[in-house]
Amino acid sequence: MYKPHEFAKKLGVTVKTLQRWDTSGKLPAKRTVSNYRYYTDDDLRIAKGLQPLEAKKKVIIYCRVSSNNQKPELLNQVKAMEIFCSSKGLAIDETIKEIGGGLNFKRKKFLVLVSSILKGEVKTLVVAHKDRLCRFAFEFVEELATSYGCEIIVANQESLSPQQELVEDL
Repeated sequence: MYKPHEFAKKLGVTVKTLQRWDTSGKLPAKRTVSNYRYYTDDDLRIAKGLQPLEAKKKVIIYCRVSSNNQKPELLNQVKAMEIFCSSKGLAIDETIKEIGGGLNFKRKKFLVLVSSILKGEVKTLVVAHKDRLCRFAFEFVEELATSYGCEIIVANQESLSPQQELVEDL
């Protein structure tokens, strides 16, 4: 990842030229969540007239239960998601299994997953229910993932009211 001044130096152009290219669409910059411009090695290859290296993006299954007492349910969840992916023709690259509360956004494997999404390494994320990924703010996480080219597929579209979700969490 290059900041605009670093990228301009590599190409032998000015930052102002990069801004013009971005505006005209000749070489659009990527943007961080806070709207700062940045460039990648693929952008460098494109600017030099070469083909970008297509990194293979992963299809990941994320399964979570709240406590160690639910380990058998975790295994059932993994099997169900494998069957679901198979029926949809999705080749699974990685399965993430985690034990921890859905209200906790500091779960280690969840944070690694979010980091991979932000790096553009994840094509598709499959979860059994929205609450398996996070109890609240699912729409935010989904929007964030979408902006980095990751589609989140929820296998079971069961919807609970906010009160029902809160009762289940407690």
